[in-house]
Amino acid sequence: MLFFVIRQFQKAKLKHVNAVVIRDQLRNDLAKHQRIEEEMREKREQQRMDIAKLNLMINQAEEQMVKLRKRYENAVQHRNDRGVQLIERNEEVCIFYEKVNIQDDMIRKGDVELQSREEEIRFLKMQVAEENRSIGLARKTLPNKRALDGELVTLQIQLSQCQDRMAELEKNLENPYDESRVRLLEGKDMPPGDLNKKIEELEIRLAEKEEHLLEKDLIFDQVCKLSERVNQKMDAGKTHTLNLAKEVNDFQAKIKGVTRRMMARVSELSMTQAESLKLQQEVRDKETSLEQAYIRMQRGEAPTNEAAKEWERMINDENRRIEDKHNRQAIQEDEEQYVLAGGATTTAEPRPNAYIPDDDLELPVPRPYGASAPFKPQESGANMRHIRKPIIKPIEI
Repeated sequence: MLFFVIRQFQKAKLKHVNAVVIRDQLRNDLAKHQRIEEEMREKREQQRMDIAKLNLMINQAEEQMVKLRKRYENAVQHRNDRGVQLIERNEEVCIFYEKVNIQDDMIRKGDVELQSREEEIRFLKMQVAEENRSIGLARKTLPNKRALDGELVTLQIQLSQCQDRMAELEKNLENPYDESRVRLLEGKDMPPGDLNKKIEELEIRLAEKEEHLLEKDLIFDQVCKLSERVNQKMDAGKTHTLNLAKEVNDFQAKIKGVTRRMMARVSELSMTQAESLKLQQEVRDKETSLEQAYIRMQRGEAPTNEAAKEWERMINDENRRIEDKHNRQAIQEDEEQYVLAGGATTTAEPRPNAYIPDDDLELPVPRPYGASAPFKPQESGANMRHIRKPIIKPIEI
């Protein structure tokens, strides 16, 4: 009976031990489940934070998209304004070209007029030279007035003397008492008809000479008038030529200024066009990036590669912080193992003082070591690198 009671006591004790073991296992499982639940809760909070960050990034992306749309609208408006300005500048350039063409025509006409004026001046100079030569010849052919006046005075004196002598001779000739009043002239007297012919010839010659003299006087007067007129035309032509030269110089200076302004406007237009093309390319790139971001977001991906890298970086940072936290907890737990009962700390590794049997017939209850406790291999030192593994040689029989 006692043996039966002891056996029942042993069985009850064994059941109690089994119940304790099961309780410990259940406590361990409960602790594991609590730890897993805590980790799941942390993951859930982390995922909530990640979702909030993603929502924030989405909101920022939408705000950036709105800003990009506004910038795009502003760029389109700016492009349209630039296009209108470009059209206006092109019209101004066309007007400037028309003005330049008109001024070129005016310059050509001025050059032609200047050449014609130069030809006229050269022709007038030739006429003036011809008139001067004619005047010189006329002056050479005309008799000297002073000499003629002196000769006329001499002839008048001689005529008066001859008239006085003739009156004296007539008086002597009429004196009947003077025997020497008659002096017979030698030679032959011309008949009256020849004398009349001779007188007529002399009168004709005298009339021709007087007519030539009058013609020369008229020619001289005309030449003087023409020379004066030519001199006036030359003076007027010089003034007109000087005015034309000044006008041509003014037109050339204006053309140069207009050309410089046109070149400056063309340079500004080219720079504006290049800037407009650059802005259009930026707008197209932004539109393409925005469309790709929408497509990637619809597929559940990050809007851009940069956002994906940023998200990965944030996840890596968060994982690193969690891992650092676990490492700190593990280190803290390890440090707690090195705390002795009296509160002192030691750097010695904790020695196991029990083992769990591997026999299937017995319960996995920790049992203390025996006399050779604990059986634990020593860690390999730094000298192990000098020890080579032995090579097993085959045994020859």
